[in-house]
Amino acid sequence: MSLQILHPPAWLPPIGYANGISVAAGRIVFIAGQVGWDTNQHFHSEQLVPQFEQALKNVLAVLAQAGGMPSHICRLTAFCIDKPAYLAGRHDLGRIWKSLMGSYYPAMSMIFVADLLDTPAKIELEATAVIPG
Repeated sequence: MSLQILHPPAWLPPIGYANGISVAAGRIVFIAGQVGWDTNQHFHSEQLVPQFEQALKNVLAVLAQAGGMPSHICRLTAFCIDKPAYLAGRHDLGRIWKSLMGSYYPAMSMIFVADLLDTPAKIELEATAVIPG
């Protein structure tokens, strides 16, 4: 698969994400929003950081079902209801990211929203991946 990180040369480098990714070919996988619950749809924490870890594990589990790996994710969108908790937890979130994703960063957006459907969800992650053909 030909994957190219898109970064205009005059721009400062992004921190923790890519500005864009171009993919030449492959099978596209769309992963619905995943929250921080387990396989039985139970939350083990009401805190943002552990929910983020479980939500990212859930995204990767769906991707693995399609035969994909973390490096196949081209776009990740996060919907979060607690901006202060996100800002306070950035160090721990980065540690979790590196443990599950390594140093790979897809194109990402963080969107702060009023609420999420599944209470007590604090964050929801959705992804698009391209698996080599």
